[in-house]
Amino acid sequence: MKTFSKFQLIFVVVFFMSSRLISQDFSFVFYNVENLFDVKDDILTNDDEFTPEGVKAWTYEKYHRKVDHIARVLVGVGAWELPALVGLCEVENKKVLYDLTAHRLLVENGYHIIHKDSPDRRGIDVGLLYNESIFYPISTKWYEVVFDTDTSQKTRDILYVKGQINEGDTLHIFINHWPSRWGGVAATQGKRVEVAGMLKVITDSLFLAEAAPNILIAGDFNDTPADSSLLRVLDAREEMGDKQDGLVNLMYPMHVKGGMGTLKYRENWEVFDQIIISTHNMELEHSKLFLNGPYIYQADFLLCEDERYLGMKPFRTYSGPRYHGGFSDHLPVYIRFQALTGTDELK
Repeated sequence: MKTFSKFQLIFVVVFFMSSRLISQDFSFVFYNVENLFDVKDDILTNDDEFTPEGVKAWTYEKYHRKVDHIARVLVGVGAWELPALVGLCEVENKKVLYDLTAHRLLVENGYHIIHKDSPDRRGIDVGLLYNESIFYPISTKWYEVVFDTDTSQKTRDILYVKGQINEGDTLHIFINHWPSRWGGVAATQGKRVEVAGMLKVITDSLFLAEAAPNILIAGDFNDTPADSSLLRVLDAREEMGDKQDGLVNLMYPMHVKGGMGTLKYRENWEVFDQIIISTHNMELEHSKLFLNGPYIYQADFLLCEDERYLGMKPFRTYSGPRYHGGFSDHLPVYIRFQALTGTDELK
């Protein structure tokens, strides 16, 4: 039985057993884009600051620059080979996703959009972009998060999409944006634990319903891979061990190694943006497809000098009311799936 090395950042694992070979390579990206709002005031949400009259003086020029930045990131991640699947969070509505997919750098990829306005009071949602020639959705469901401890608090739905990859394997995708740490880690931890418990029930039902479900979970969890919400409640483990069914957090080795992450708080890099997969297909001798990654996309243009805490930090759009004109306060994470043919060998 093969397990992950705790300190290996780039590795090859087996994923997605099937009765047929996957016919095309593809990649998956998750990106917290930091407040992708349009400039119009939505009377149903608290988005006033992202209007021309708001405290952030959010204009069409700034908005289009933001869209251009995100498109540039998606092109850069794949080195001009655009990802087949893109999970996003902190997007205001479907319009901003239409504007993004219509960008000159992305429009020829023909991205389709899965999005629904969530109950979040600020109006920020999760969504999924997909290339229909590679991924075809079968069903979509939005899981509304209701907290037992505070039924009045609203947050982002969990997006679940079941689909087929290359008309072959079935893939279960979950896109998440868990409650933030605003107000303190200890004070907010319980809410992230509740969401983790909810997601655990859903994924457990897939393991009961299918012999070997292909599960891909991604999101900004606002917790590290070692926090109880992910490690104990969701049971997204560091490595496979002896258990055949379950979840492995691909980002755990990066968290253990330290020194880099997906966002920076003061002097510390944290891995809040993560990709988690089902574990049942990791023996190399049974492989039909192998996975390269995970990676944190750390292009120079996504970083800027951290004058206060030294080193580098994400080049973000805003810091409070101050406009910097950057990309996001988070870095994207991604994985690549590579098909095997009859003559391919793992190296």
